[in-house]
Formats: sequence, structure tokens, C-alpha cells
Amino acid sequence: MSETSAIDNIIPRTDVVKRAPRIGAEIRNIKLSGDLPGQTIAAINALLLEHKVIFFRDQSHLDDAEQERFALRWGKIVPPLLRAAEGTTSILEIDSAHGGVRADNWHIDLSCMDAYPKISVLRGVVIPPVGGDTVWSNTAAAYLDLPPPLQRLADDLWAAHSTAYDFSNTVRPSEADQKLYDEIRTKKRFETEHPVVRVHPETGERTLVLGSYVTRLVDIPKYDGHRLVSLFESHITKPENTVRWNWKRGDVAIWDNRATMHYAVNDFGEQRRVVHRVAIEGQVPVSVDGRCSIARVNVTKPSQQ
Repeated sequence: MSETSAIDNIIPRTDVVKRAPRIGAEIRNIKLSGDLPGQTIAAINALLLEHKVIFFRDQSHLDDAEQERFALRWGKIVPPLLRAAEGTTSILEIDSAHGGVRADNWHIDLSCMDAYPKISVLRGVVIPPVGGDTVWSNTAAAYLDLPPPLQRLADDLWAAHSTAYDFSNTVRPSEADQKLYDEIRTKKRFETEHPVVRVHPETGERTLVLGSYVTRLVDIPKYDGHRLVSLFESHITKPENTVRWNWKRGDVAIWDNRATMHYAVNDFGEQRRVVHRVAIEGQVPVSVDGRCSIARVNVTKPSQQ
């Protein structure tokens, strides 16, 4: 039996609705939980690898504990750099009313780490009536769009990803929360050199690894590096490579953080928006010539000085 037939026996193709030609699908008639059979988890994973980001409506039965149980079916959870949601140690609460990150930039979750998350699971808790969408892009499709000479150039490039980038561009912290962002810059510092092109460990696809954590290209002068990053990211963010999701309360989005970048649209003003995210530990990226990413800075404890 083919893999497609096996998936169809568990999740009928009629329940898989593509949201854009190159990326994104809505999966219907599934109630997510930590108790789903292994075959169903495997079928969901296959659809995730195919569509890069998948969406589930009407999952209001999930609370933090059940979201965590479901996420654990995919692997070990990465603790959030910022404050965890109350009563949990693994769920990042992004609350616009309490200095929550408004990540209105294209990024890969926690790409400052060497083995950055492979999958993110995001649940809509409080959704504004208008605005607050999220956009994802397919970085594998973006690589294939590059002319062959640019593919070869990208294959040879490495980029430094760091928590040293300016969080003030993406957050509006209260006085109390300002300490959290200072802590990230001083006590939870990460910097990793990743290949600009990694080989996906499950699909073998080549995907671009860039986004807002990038501070420089390795061995490339600053000006030229910025121009090259802008060039490659212009392909990643082409409308043809993207899908936009209009959130409703109880929605769940799951994305392959190894093959996508995403952008939270900051257009909802003072309306409140709360989403809860769980990130699943990933693998250290491998370049097209077999070299692994290199962690240059990994400081997770307060200084003893």
C-alpha cells in the first residue's frame, strides 16, 4: 500500500483542504488530543511534511495541559525563552495585553539555537474580531525558485543567528516585562552559525534558513551580507510562496519550522490577542556538503560574577 493510500485510510483526502497552491492545508473532522492513535499522528505528520503548515478549526476543547500532551506526541518540548503560561513550564503565552511579542517580522522560531525547534504548535486563545492573522512561507519552494547560480551561492553561505537582535522592534513591554527582554540579551544568550541552505532530515528537500535572528553572513562584509539576505528573503516572502490564516478562537496551527518562515501581522491595534505556543526540539541542521551548524554562544544561566 502506498503512503498516500495509507494516509487516506486514516484522514480522507476530502478532509484535507489546500489553502494555497504551494503551502498550507486545513485538516477537518479531527479532534486533537494527546490520546490520538499513533497511526493518526503519523498521518498528520505526513500531511505536515507535504503542506508545511496545517490548520485545525474548532479545537476549543484543548486547554494548556491537553495542548502540551498533544505536542509531546511529536517529541521533546523546548522550554520558552520568555515567561511560560501560568501553570505550565513548556507553553509560551503571547499576550498583547502584557507586553507580548508582536513578531511582525519574518522569522524561524528560535533559529538562534543550534538544534532549533522542528515543529511549533500554536493555539488561538483570545482572538480579536478583526486582524491578527499569521502568514507562513515555504522556504523549500523559495529555494527551488532561485536561478541555479543563486542556488549554488546560497549553498555555500552561512549565517549567524543570535538573540542579540533588537527585541524592541517586536515588543512593547511593560516596565515589569522589560526585565525579561534584558534577561534574554544578557543571561539567555544564543548565537549559532547555520548554513543558509539546510537539507531537511525527513524529506531531503533543501530549505532556506534566514529570518530576523540573522545578524550577519559569515565571512561576508556587512553591506554585501545585508544585500544578499534581502535578495534571498525576497524569494521566501513572494506571495506565491505564502499562505495567510485568519484566526478564530480554538484554532490550532502546526508548522514545520525547518521548512517555513512566518510573520504575525500587527494590525489589530489595542485589541487583545492571546496565543499559546509549544515548540518541539529539532535536529542540528546539516548543509548540502554535510557540515553541521555550530553553536558559538550558549549561555542559559545567570553570570556568577
